[in-house]
Amino acid sequence: MTNGAISLERTFSAGTANALELRGVSKTFGALSALDDVTITIGPGEKRAVLGSNGAGKTTLFNCITGDFLPSAGAIRFFGEDITNAPAHERIRRGLRRTYQISLLFAGLTVVDNVYLACKGVARGRFSLMRPGRRDTIMEGAEELVRTVRLEASRDTKVSDLSYGQQRQLEIAMALAGAPRFILFDEPAAGLSPGERRELIEILSGLPSHMGYIIIEHDMDVALRVSESVTMMHNGRIFKEGKPSEIEDDEEVQSLYLGGGNA
Repeated sequence: MTNGAISLERTFSAGTANALELRGVSKTFGALSALDDVTITIGPGEKRAVLGSNGAGKTTLFNCITGDFLPSAGAIRFFGEDITNAPAHERIRRGLRRTYQISLLFAGLTVVDNVYLACKGVARGRFSLMRPGRRDTIMEGAEELVRTVRLEASRDTKVSDLSYGQQRQLEIAMALAGAPRFILFDEPAAGLSPGERRELIEILSGLPSHMGYIIIEHDMDVALRVSESVTMMHNGRIFKEGKPSEIEDDEEVQSLYLGGGNA
């Protein structure tokens, strides 16, 4: 082990006490530096917003956390376990979930069928082809998640017939499958109407207190209302961190991110 690796390992303090820790995480694509020495600590149950303009590195950060990309440098721990090089499916097994900017739904299936498949995919016996019975516990869990995201009235509606906002609600239900320990929400308010954004805020605010998440979002109003802490990114680096009220009132943040309506 190199001295650099030893010093990096020592920077993790009380790893088991934190839901997510990134230490010195960088990601390069050829000559392009998408992430540069990012260090973040998030406690269990903490709701964190990661904000920044396009190109700030937010999505690359998510991809490194979920395993879609492996970092070029640095380390990542999830509830004390080193997942820096773990494959994406292993991170899912450990309780990490994610939504995407682009919907990944089965358009020809109903709301409840989509959620059922998500629950089935993270359950034991997930390869069984048996149809769910009347007392199928996985189906019961799917029904509960449909209610959680307020889609019970559309339970039997095909995804192709849902509004865009309802599809985003459905994605949240699918991310909640299997009682995850931590979720990454990738711009869930994008394209939503004002009414749908209010609904989203209520859904996220109603999640269990022990379930932490990171939300990356261009809508500052949504992000600040559903988070307890905020990390601002700029050019692949952390620019500012603080409570929502501190970030909202910060002159540098307003100048860099809110000027001209570009959140």
